[in-house]
Amino acid sequence: MSDIAFGLYNFGWHLVLPILKTHPRLKDGFAARMFIDQPAKPADLWIQAASAGEAYLAAGLIKSLPSDPKARILVTTNTRQGMEILQKAVTDPVVRSSHPDIMLTFFPFDQPKIMNAAVRRIQPKVMVLLESELWPGLLSALRRHDCRILIINGRMTPKSVKGYRLLSGLWKKLAPDHVLAISRQDADRFAAVFGQDRVGVMPNIKFDGVDTGDGFEESAGRVQSLVPENSDFLVFGSVRQEEESDILKMIEQIHTRFPDLVIGLFPRHMHRLKAWQQNLEKQGRKWAFRSALVDAPAGPGSVVLWDTFGELNAAYSAAKAVFVGGSLAPLGGQNFLEPLINGVVPVIGPSWENFFWIGQEVFSADLVHKTPDWQQAAAELIRLLENPLPRDEVQNKAAAYVRNRQGGTKQACELVLQALEGKLP
Repeated sequence: MSDIAFGLYNFGWHLVLPILKTHPRLKDGFAARMFIDQPAKPADLWIQAASAGEAYLAAGLIKSLPSDPKARILVTTNTRQGMEILQKAVTDPVVRSSHPDIMLTFFPFDQPKIMNAAVRRIQPKVMVLLESELWPGLLSALRRHDCRILIINGRMTPKSVKGYRLLSGLWKKLAPDHVLAISRQDADRFAAVFGQDRVGVMPNIKFDGVDTGDGFEESAGRVQSLVPENSDFLVFGSVRQEEESDILKMIEQIHTRFPDLVIGLFPRHMHRLKAWQQNLEKQGRKWAFRSALVDAPAGPGSVVLWDTFGELNAAYSAAKAVFVGGSLAPLGGQNFLEPLINGVVPVIGPSWENFFWIGQEVFSADLVHKTPDWQQAAAELIRLLENPLPRDEVQNKAAAYVRNRQGGTKQACELVLQALEGKLP
């Protein structure tokens, strides 16, 4: 059964490769993806980072690996955004001095013929797959060439594990040497596919990238200067198009209770500014662009449309209450750790799937308030505006929450070094 499935997988690649050549995202670097234009040098360590999120993890991992000028490292990614993140990371002077031999390229297509050629030329000693990367062609080629395979910061959904178990024989043959999963639940899912003996648990590396220090005091002061002396400041951060109508209703309800409240509105995408301008004018609400507030603060009771970049964290630091968008519609949510680290308990809607890695405990610790709809979100923001929690207390609790979950990068680096030395557990 597993041989038939692998044969069908190989045949499927033959059919789709001509189509992929015209794909708007994949035609960028197409020759590299076909392994026609790839680095010729072998690599001791090959790290695959699918997209932007994994690219940040890969960058953190490389920065934390002990200096070894002789080690050859190849990092691959599937997307242009991932490549840009990696290019910025490897040009860091500290990284370059510690690991001068780093190569970057696009991840080859997983057709078995292409992957066999890639692994044969790269000859990796250790392959690191980040989060949920399971490529049959790659794993088969790595197994054939006796490469040690690690999955780091591993996560697997309940839906995925059901699919993998339909072909359990195939995945047992392709099993990695070791998996470090980000939760006990994820570890159990990997164990159901690959076996319990090769699976462990680690803290999510993403917590290591959270800055728990104070870094926005000066810029927060600039934002605070935009607010009239006797007005409070509420921020709607990273608002998405699908929830705009609900946000407008929230603004109307909150302004009824606090008519002098200044609201900072940060659309997730700048092209929505015109639509926001039109909707606020229809509602009869006072508004101003952030870029226009140079010599005087916003008027009491106005909405400031943030048309400049780089001030969201500073606004969180200046805000009395915060709503984080992408959460009222089923969009997975935006980063609610940012206002929390800046000392404000954020309010979000019901959707937060993109940040499940933060953990349910953030709600039971009363560090984030999750609400089922816009009415409850507005009511919660009104409550927090009336009775805000002490900023220092929130910051200290948030910093402790994050610090207790850091250390994943160190654990991952130790496993990579063990694998390079042939000493895997």
